[in-house]
Amino acid sequence: MTISLTDYFDAYARDYVYYKGGSWCYEDGCLYRGLIALHEATGDGRWYQHLKRLVDGQVSDSGKLAGYAVTEYNIDNVLAGRALVYLAERTGEVRYRKAADLLASQFRTHPRISVGPHWHKLRYPHQVWLDGLYMALPFKAEYAALGGQPDLATEALVEMLTALDLTYDAGAGLYRHGYDEERLQAWADQQTGLSPAHWGRSIGWLAMAMVDLVEVLPASTERDDLSARLSALLTRLAALRTADGRWLQVLDQPDLDGNYAESSATAMFAYAFQKAARLGITGAEAEVGSTALQSLIRHALLPNADKRPVLKQICCVAGLGGFDGNYRDGSPAYYLSEVLRDDDIKGVAPLMMAEAERARADAASPAKARAAVA
Repeated sequence: MTISLTDYFDAYARDYVYYKGGSWCYEDGCLYRGLIALHEATGDGRWYQHLKRLVDGQVSDSGKLAGYAVTEYNIDNVLAGRALVYLAERTGEVRYRKAADLLASQFRTHPRISVGPHWHKLRYPHQVWLDGLYMALPFKAEYAALGGQPDLATEALVEMLTALDLTYDAGAGLYRHGYDEERLQAWADQQTGLSPAHWGRSIGWLAMAMVDLVEVLPASTERDDLSARLSALLTRLAALRTADGRWLQVLDQPDLDGNYAESSATAMFAYAFQKAARLGITGAEAEVGSTALQSLIRHALLPNADKRPVLKQICCVAGLGGFDGNYRDGSPAYYLSEVLRDDDIKGVAPLMMAEAERARADAASPAKARAAVA
């Protein structure tokens, strides 16, 4: 079965049901990022139309966001704000700017650990998770220009570098999923405050946050530092691929019983490698990303019982600490216990983004594009 990614993405966006019943959330924000990437890469108006239709269903005329409350202090809720910045810049509609202002106001009172980065959520106190760096920091940097607050971009960069220092595992050349400043959580090492394992998608969120920040931040010594750290991470990741060019749920334990090639992390890295190469990051090889993209299409984008293509092997959700009556201890075995969900947006959206980067590369190299078609 030959699958057209354009048709697959178009049908997915057309039929998309808000992840949390219409309440503003990061999952919908993932889709918005995918649609924005496709629109920027191709200029095809369908992606913009899907984006605007879906965002408009969550933003009132006065700029209120469905189901959103600042005082929840959930860093995840910030991600979808990047769509507000995108739409505000292109339409000039005041409601998008007001909604973006509302989200940005969360930063003024959102709790922080002592050295600067925000808590992941109010209900996860004193903790920094890699996920949250993607949820908050690129929005903070992009909003800085729209909101006339350039200091926010500098703040985002400093927070990223600080979080990287806190979560880095020098022995592995990778980053741990979570850091607990107070060492209150059972998952936190009492010496380092770090969670035990290297979860693929958490490092995928991180890689996307790093490359997106490098793209939008002005030149500086600190930005060069971030680029160097991204280069080192990508070099390490290139050595951890499966034989077919994907990445594992627990990245650095290929012999772990039950470990598997996980689709959301693979799509995120496919995007990060290709974009980093486009931005000229030292050692970033676009081919690593494009190979991962093709491997996903070949091995994980498969027809379901209704003959409709779906992206398989997506970990639905994983986290740290108490949730739904369970305690997530951050061990390798824990990550392998989480449920897989076909076509979850956390896999489909980065697949859109990876394909958008491939389209950009082809547009920049007509000969390559002709060869691919042939």
